[in-house]
Amino acid sequence: MGHTAAMGDALVTFAHLGKRYGSFTAVADMSFSIATGELFALLGPNGAGKTTLLRMLIGQLKATSGTATIAGLDCFSQRAEVMALTGYVPDDPFFHDYLTGRELIRFVAGMHALTMAEVAPRIAMLSERLQLDEALDEYAINYSKGMKKKLALILAMLHEPRLLVLDEPTNGLDPHSTRVLHEMMGERCAQGCTVLFSTHLLDQVERVASRIAIMARGQLATLGTLGELTSQVPPGASLEDVFFLATAGSKPTQGTTVP
Repeated sequence: MGHTAAMGDALVTFAHLGKRYGSFTAVADMSFSIATGELFALLGPNGAGKTTLLRMLIGQLKATSGTATIAGLDCFSQRAEVMALTGYVPDDPFFHDYLTGRELIRFVAGMHALTMAEVAPRIAMLSERLQLDEALDEYAINYSKGMKKKLALILAMLHEPRLLVLDEPTNGLDPHSTRVLHEMMGERCAQGCTVLFSTHLLDQVERVASRIAIMARGQLATLGTLGELTSQVPPGASLEDVFFLATAGSKPTQGTTVP
């Protein structure tokens, strides 16, 4: 397990972050931080506000209130600088119809001012480990969902970002690729990268996450390490028990949140 966020060690900070759509509140008063090197999991039922939170973090949505920052940069007003530090994989990646995987990689490398010669060893390593190397010269429109997810992962890691934001990263991946991805996430964290991933797969979170946040109805229900969270329920209880307890009540409860 990784270390938890400490003062001066936070890479990602949410400060009273909120997002409303008219009278509907998608995210409310979100305040916590994520440290450099953490492998941080975001859980919650459908409609809890996880994707909205991630989209505010990468600057796709403007917050109604509060702030989200990465390395001290405002995620919306300084989005260009933020995205230079960040790699993002959406749940359902979209690519232009008539570009091959390799052409898309070349395009993204250029956006980060990287030449293909510079990133060639990285591309070879990532595509081989994710078993996509033989498909890079095919049109991405013909890729399966799992192949599109693998290509999105390569694009997100191409510039070796300080933060990886992954929305349902194993959705569409086979068991072998899922294991490889988990290994790569751990390796990146060991090298000082921060990984924030959203998922519904509690067993995966139990295996890989250093800290876990559970959202419910747009709010932070609880936050902590697996040990801290399971200590709040009877002995022998699992993360699933914590999840149901945290998301079932009428009011969210604050766990070991770091301001």
